[in-house]
Parts: sequence; structure tokens; C-alpha cells
Amino acid sequence: MSFRKRNIGLSPGVDRNAVPNAAQPPPESTPGIRPSPDDGRPTTSTGTRSLDNLLAGHAGLPMGKLLFIEENGTTDFAGALLRYYAAEGVIQDQKIHVIGVPEQWGRTLPGLIGSAESLDEKRSDRRKEDRMKIAWRYERLGEFGAVAGSRDAPATTGEQDSTTKDAPAFCHAFDLTKRLAHPSITNMSFIPLVPSKESPFAAILKRLQTAIISSPANAIHRIVIPSLLNPTMYPPESCQPENVLQFLHALKALMSAHTNRVTAMITFPLSLYPRSSGLVRWIELLSDGVIELCPFPHSADATATSGAATSQEEPPQGMLKTHRLPVLHERGGGSDQNVGQDWAFILSRRRFEIKPFSLPPAEGDTEAQDTAAAGGNAQKVGS
Repeated sequence: MSFRKRNIGLSPGVDRNAVPNAAQPPPESTPGIRPSPDDGRPTTSTGTRSLDNLLAGHAGLPMGKLLFIEENGTTDFAGALLRYYAAEGVIQDQKIHVIGVPEQWGRTLPGLIGSAESLDEKRSDRRKEDRMKIAWRYERLGEFGAVAGSRDAPATTGEQDSTTKDAPAFCHAFDLTKRLAHPSITNMSFIPLVPSKESPFAAILKRLQTAIISSPANAIHRIVIPSLLNPTMYPPESCQPENVLQFLHALKALMSAHTNRVTAMITFPLSLYPRSSGLVRWIELLSDGVIELCPFPHSADATATSGAATSQEEPPQGMLKTHRLPVLHERGGGSDQNVGQDWAFILSRRRFEIKPFSLPPAEGDTEAQDTAAAGGNAQKVGS
């Protein structure tokens, strides 16, 4: 029995006839931005589809977050990821701020091929065509309404393809052998390292802050920092912890103030600054995501082919370690299932792909097989 008085009305609630404020469009309406499938926060693509799928279930880099990519050795695989990241921002008409390198770096961005989804569809179609001719009769065996020997796809796939083609591309595919030609490439800003009595990063922060504040409210910014603290580009005083750590603190504060408009990606040479040093550990703590690239040595190129699942696939060129992924917070957003797993990366002419790494059984190891077979026969005789 209810003790509430019947003559008291409920609260009026929200006025359904009120017009929502359209002055500030949601971030999802901006090109290159879509909500995360995990918790709905706005995300943007890194330009590499497999890297997007690795970032804690957000299918992209969440806005307001910084991705720190470390690399061992003298290779430049991290530089390729950085170029994909910058090229994706150019295609999406976003503001690109490159720090510490000349304008010639912008002329080396890879050329556009198309959307990453269409490229994956073509690749899957080729794999289907390469299957054995006999197997096509049994591909749809067991499906409801399927006839053995029928090679026609369901009628709904055409409708799904038409809807996906009409939607704007979130991630694009690029070719490293080509050069990007796009009208927005002239909007890239290159911020040099100016020597000063203060911190060498002070002028960089001022220019970044001015560029973000003076831009329109719906403008998206990407901050690109290649090879942080590389002595060929940075002055010696930049390696001091009071300079570089203050710069990263201020950069994080700037990104937090404009959390729905800014992302950043930094590459770092571990061959000059190992992870065991306190400076690198502090930088990792200030970063939202930390990924380490470990290329295989040249002597291991022949043995690296064992990481490929089939002979038709390209062999991996190194291992990828995920030390930290954005965004893991107390509300349950993000997933850490990819942390600690064995991943391998492949850099080809058209793509940078991250795949699980597993070693197949050694070929020609008949001694272990004979031992196992002998043990099995002995158990049968004893029983």
C-alpha cells in the first residue's frame, strides 16, 4: 500500500520541446572522430588499423591521451607509425604540430591508398579465392537454407556494403613508397627547437598553447614528437629531468584543458636511454599508453619466418610489447587483456600490422616425435 498523497504531481522533468544547444557540436560529428565502443568517449585513429584495435578496446586513440612509443636499436619502425599518425590527421583535416624536425619531414608522409576497411575487404576476398577448389562445395554446409555447391553470398551482404561505403572512413591505408598529396598538408606547423637560457621546451609550449586556443572550438589537434631527446636534434640541457619532465607535465595539463580536441604521439630511442633509468620510468608514468618495439637482429631474420602462420604470410620484423594502454580507470573503461601478451609487428609497403606471435613446432624434429610415440606404446603394453 502506497502512502504517497495522490494530489501531489510528479516533477515535470526535461522539457521535450526545448531545442538543444547546437552551437557546440558533439565531438562525434567531427570528421575522424567516433565514440569508443567500450565507454563512448571520443576517439580518433592512429592511422594504423591494427594499432587502433590494440588500444584497450577503444578501437582508436582516446582524445586527450598521449601515446609513447619506444624502440630498441637503430631502426625506425616507430617513425613509420608516427608518419601514419600524421598522415591520418592530414586526411581528416586536423591540425598537425610537428616538434623538433624540419619541414622536409612532412614531405615524407606516405601516400593515400584508400580506407583501411576497403583494403581489408580486398585482402579477405583474395584469401577466399586462394582456397582449394574442392572446399567451396562445403563452405556453407550446415548453414540454415544453404545448398551444397551454392557459391552465392547472402543477399544482406550487399546492403551492408552499401551502408559501410556511405559512412566516412575512420582509418585510412597508406603506401610508404608514395608521397601524400593533400590540400591540408600545407596546414602542418613545424615547431623548431630554439636555444634559450630557460628550458628549451618553453617556446614549444607557448606555440602549442597559442595554436590550440586561437583555433576554432571544433578543430582537432595532433601533436607529433619524433625521437624525443635524440642528441642529433635536442640540445644537451633538454635531457635534464627538470626540463623534459616539466615539459611533459605542462603538455599533459594542456591536453587535459582541451581533452576533446588534442592527442599526442611521441617516439623515443631506448638505445640511448634504457628503460632501467629513472628518467624513462618517469616519462612512462606521465604517458597514457606505452608501447615498445623490439626489432629482430639481422642474424635472426631467417629464424623470424617461423612466426608467420603460413608460408604466404610475411614474416614478422620484431616483437611488440604493451606496457601500458589507455584508458584504464576506476569506472571500468578500457581493457588490459593485451598487456603482457606476445605480439609481433610487420612493416610492409602498404601497412603496419600487429599480430599475435607464436612459434610453430620445429620442422624435422623427429626425435621428440619418436620419443612420444615410444612412450605411448609402452603405456599400451603395460596396460
